Amino acid sequence: MTKPASIAAPPLTGSFPKERIAVSLLFLANGLYIGAWSPKLPVIAESLSLSPQWMGYLLLFFGVGSVTIMPLAGAQIARFGSSKVAIAFAILFLPLMLILTFMPNFASAALVVFLLGGFAGAMDVAMNANAVEVEKRMRRAIMSSCHAYWSLGGLIGSATGGALIDQFGPVWHAVIITLFNAAVMALAFSWLMPDGPHAEDHHDDLPRPGIFSSPLPWLLGFMALFSMLQEGIVIDWSALYLSRELGATLTVASLAAGSFHATMMIVRFGGDAVRDRLGAVKTMRLSGAIAFVGMWIGAFAPHPYVAVAGFALAGLGVANLVPIAFSAAGNLPGMAKGVGLSVVTAMGYSGTLFAPTLFGFVVEHTGYQAIYIGAPLLLAIVLALSGLARHADGVKGGGH
Repeated sequence: MTKPASIAAPPLTGSFPKERIAVSLLFLANGLYIGAWSPKLPVIAESLSLSPQWMGYLLLFFGVGSVTIMPLAGAQIARFGSSKVAIAFAILFLPLMLILTFMPNFASAALVVFLLGGFAGAMDVAMNANAVEVEKRMRRAIMSSCHAYWSLGGLIGSATGGALIDQFGPVWHAVIITLFNAAVMALAFSWLMPDGPHAEDHHDDLPRPGIFSSPLPWLLGFMALFSMLQEGIVIDWSALYLSRELGATLTVASLAAGSFHATMMIVRFGGDAVRDRLGAVKTMRLSGAIAFVGMWIGAFAPHPYVAVAGFALAGLGVANLVPIAFSAAGNLPGMAKGVGLSVVTAMGYSGTLFAPTLFGFVVEHTGYQAIYIGAPLLLAIVLALSGLARHADGVKGGGH
């Protein structure tokens, strides 16, 4: 049998070879756009005169685009390799923020938002697949730090977006973000580790790389879904929960999501070292337990600051859950890396795209506290399936 390309190629030396920097920059660029998207929403609503209900419909197109195009990206990765697919979708993704700024009506905006969500998701699948290949070549975990750069990009995009719009207007905000990301992507493209179709992706004595050829990516997908769901309800609902049920001011209420983001980013920068030391399975179990405790502290908090502390603790736990699930998906035996990753990525991101909206119906009938009591119970399923995280440890041996 011909050896896969990831084994035949020489290992990458040093802690930060240019290939690791390149894929980290792609995560930064993707996160920056998603962060910049948030402060742009009120501008879109005002310019198109959209009610909250119609804004909800518009946001739905983002989610539908993501889960529709993500699986298509997985098939292309198996055929062409992650680097080519990442570059292609990054280029398609790049001008959409600027194009969206000039859309004159709901229909045209919805189409651009659909593509924005789809190309963001497809780029996400490809850059995660490339990170898996870099992990194999380095013989060490890097996925958590890659996701930390995504979180950093999201923080930069959201923190500067409002100020840029207020200072220069929505058009120049889009121009500045687009030009900045173009520069980041250009540097990433020049250093990105090339990889082509691998022997294990096409060999006749192994399963065909279809999404239904094994239950493993779907089980890992549920792990990612139930983990990212915790992130979604903290980001989307915590400010309302603290202000309406715990009597917090808007300034204090906003600290809940901010503390969650901050601790998640910090842990992700050190999460690879923890995973290398403890192994993926132990790291996932410890992280899941911390996330559960943090969410329930938030749920039963008697005071807003206690809830903020709880959600900060939850961020510590959630930080490593999804990167480990993604690494495991990219190392499943007998399956093309892009196929497994497309399933897990699509299912995981549906936790932040769709589940918080569904929880809105629950909130109407039960109040906010109920979702923070109930949603963490799904982490029990993550812990029950945590043995599957052993596939993420395949990077230490250079892959399968």
